[in-house]
Amino acid sequence: MNLQLSAAQEAFRDEVRGFLEQKMTQALRAGTRATPTVFAEPDIGLEWQHILNQRGWLAYTWPREYGGTGWSPMQRYIFEKECALADAPRLSLLGLKLLAPVVYTFGTPEQKSHYLPRVLSAEHYWCQGFSETGAGSDLAGLRTRAERSNDGYLINGGKIWTTHAHFATHMFCLARTDSTVKPQRGISFLLLDMRDPGVTVRPIHGLAGDHEVNEVFLKNVTVPRESLIGEEGQGWTIAKFLLENERGGSCFAPRLLADIATLQANPDLQRNTTLAHRVAKAELEAQALEITELRILAQMERGEQPGPQTSLVKLIASTLRQQIDSIAVQVLGYAGLQLTGARPLYGEHCPEAELTKDSQIAMPRYLNSQAWTIFGGSNEIQRSIIAKTVLQL
Repeated sequence: MNLQLSAAQEAFRDEVRGFLEQKMTQALRAGTRATPTVFAEPDIGLEWQHILNQRGWLAYTWPREYGGTGWSPMQRYIFEKECALADAPRLSLLGLKLLAPVVYTFGTPEQKSHYLPRVLSAEHYWCQGFSETGAGSDLAGLRTRAERSNDGYLINGGKIWTTHAHFATHMFCLARTDSTVKPQRGISFLLLDMRDPGVTVRPIHGLAGDHEVNEVFLKNVTVPRESLIGEEGQGWTIAKFLLENERGGSCFAPRLLADIATLQANPDLQRNTTLAHRVAKAELEAQALEITELRILAQMERGEQPGPQTSLVKLIASTLRQQIDSIAVQVLGYAGLQLTGARPLYGEHCPEAELTKDSQIAMPRYLNSQAWTIFGGSNEIQRSIIAKTVLQL
């Protein structure tokens, strides 16, 4: 694997940098730096999405025939790295990186022409209805049911930890369409409109006071037959395809390394040898993670699927995220203990920081990052996947 950028790749990197310098406003940068949650708030996230869509760079992971850029995996990595360095808002991956590949891989021509343009324009803002009470990491145990009706399906059940359901216009979800077969074979992948009768969203506030996730109740929600993606009973296969994109479709190392660089620039860190050593160790691990991600990209360049290596990336990235946020709080000392439940922490109406903006955001970010080792498959699940599929244990 050649880690040296080619002349063409350097030219592409410079093009991306120039675009970011021109389009990334100070308001967007400040909003990103003051966002403690995984997902950007829609005000800055959708503004950035519209800017990228106008440039034709929004669907940078999609094939060209479906409206994507057709970029190589290395170009995508360069783009994500430069966005991280420029403090660009995180895009909502639910529609762009999770649903869209499912639609253009398993969907009908009509579904592709209807849903994909609306993902790009943000006319549809998507949430993911997978986890349920008692069926989080064990998706095969889900109890939400979708029964055949004259016009399509009647859905009853509930979903939990549903990110941005309070903003979403639509949900893609897993529901049981057949209870007479093996649990994995009786699940289907369905789309629904969050504004339909019978959909209720209840907020869940996190440790830091953030409202990022929700509980969603589905009572006699009717969806048309055309809302089924793929075949009945194919939901488990589609879900595994989607989760590989969730765990390995993004490059984690660039943002981790950017946050480490911010820590290293803090003069207080240099006066604390123990924390400085921990930051140096985290930097080495993040660099190793970057090499692993580049190896996966090299596989993808050859047309190979990333497979179970994505679990390794998710495991390491989640652990590092928590370590970095923990160190940030400790470097700040007592100032890092401040916590306000007001959101957002940017803009005209944000609460005033007690000392510095870094100290105001440190504790909310630390508390929010505790979820990293749970969402997208917990660390325990990732270790089991690695043990079975990589180590053959």
